[in-house]
Amino acid sequence: MPNIKSAKKRVIVNQAKAQRNKSTNSALKTAIKKANVAIETNAENKDELVKAAVKKIDQACAKGILHKNNAARKKSALVIKAAK
Repeated sequence: MPNIKSAKKRVIVNQAKAQRNKSTNSALKTAIKKANVAIETNAENKDELVKAAVKKIDQACAKGILHKNNAARKKSALVIKAAK
């Protein structure tokens, strides 16, 4: 544990941000998995799930959890898979 006051605060702030990022990342992965399963099983609501997954990807990108190129690649792969 650090001794300096500002370093102590950084530890606390970093823990809070890591928890928030982990939550967002988990929700993102869940949305992508649901969309992929819907696409593979040709479910009726696959378009809605793909749209929700794309939204989660955009949110993760906006928060800095994903790089913009990584987000674009994930979205492109989902949409191409859904179109087939």
